[in-house]
Amino acid sequence: MAASGPLDGRRALITGGASGIGRACAVRLAEAGAAVVVVDRDGEAAEAVARTVGGTAVAVDLSDLDAVDALDLDVDVLVNNAGLQHVAPLHEFPPERFAHILRLMLESPFRLLRGALPHMYERGWGRVVNVSSIHGLRASAYKAAYTTAKHGLEGLSKVVALEGAVHGVTSNCVNPAYVRTPLVEGQIADQARLHGMSEGEVVEQVMLASAAVKRLIEPAEVAEAVAWLCSPAAASVTGTSLVMDGGWSAH
Repeated sequence: MAASGPLDGRRALITGGASGIGRACAVRLAEAGAAVVVVDRDGEAAEAVARTVGGTAVAVDLSDLDAVDALDLDVDVLVNNAGLQHVAPLHEFPPERFAHILRLMLESPFRLLRGALPHMYERGWGRVVNVSSIHGLRASAYKAAYTTAKHGLEGLSKVVALEGAVHGVTSNCVNPAYVRTPLVEGQIADQARLHGMSEGEVVEQVMLASAAVKRLIEPAEVAEAVAWLCSPAAASVTGTSLVMDGGWSAH
């Protein structure tokens, strides 16, 4: 895909880039001119996305922090998107699963930022977009690890905004509600079992109960928000959260 846009000459690394929101971000940032690095545990799927966007793929398990530290983080744009979910009452939540989710969704972004920021500072330009969630601002029962990780990511993003401003680096979160991704489809099945409902009832009565807009968000919508935060129009937007929750937090 030929470079033609505001990210010409920029290198963008996207975690969890093989599917869902990450894949949509890879496509959209490539359209904006970025050379995209698709990072995902699923190497074959990452390669497929990389071929589509004319980028490169890196297969890595981001919960392996030594592997994270070994990545080439000489990038201009970092999109922290990789994540997973586990649904269980807190008193039954497996401690090792809690630790794994925080390692993947909070400590790994810290390591990625620690490696990428010096390169951004050297060039005097950088864009950090953390794909958070409405659960970075609100809590839901049975999602202790995910909610904790996303709340932590919000704080980490703000620290980067404060430290990076003098170096031309912005840092923001994008906060969607439920997006039509494999992760959410897995949650639908989990919630159906937990609540004793059909999957259709889970979407309508649980996932969309608090939203004014009664539909799942599409990955491309989130990717547009990410691209905007990387654009010249958003140069003064930093340290904030771009909420895409269909009116959930308006209550």
